Amino acid sequence: MSAAWGKCFDPSGARYGVPTYPWRLAPDGLATRRQLRTRGLRPGGQPIAAQVMRVNRRTGTVRVAYFYRLDLAKPVRPMTSRKWGALALAMLARRTCPRCLLDVGYCIPRSHGICGMCLATDEHQRN
Repeated sequence: MSAAWGKCFDPSGARYGVPTYPWRLAPDGLATRRQLRTRGLRPGGQPIAAQVMRVNRRTGTVRVAYFYRLDLAKPVRPMTSRKWGALALAMLARRTCPRCLLDVGYCIPRSHGICGMCLATDEHQRN
């Protein structure tokens, strides 16, 4: 048994407070938030049931994924018309260039803060 695997195996929860398993070795009946979402479920306020750990051998850092019980999960709440509207406005704001005020059809990168046309114009003016 490797040291990394031994650090990640604690099914009783004595070391970390919740049952801990190595990567890809969690028992059946548990799912992450993302896995719950693909099934149309949400944790619904339940506590974390278990976790899986993975140790990066090169850097020594630990990655953790939390698991929730499938039998206690609740269905996802449906989107209301107001939520859809708010989401549409937020996406419109992400697609609108602050300089030319046009909807460019894609989310503007935060690294530049302006659309590609304005960025090309700036590059052309600098040269």
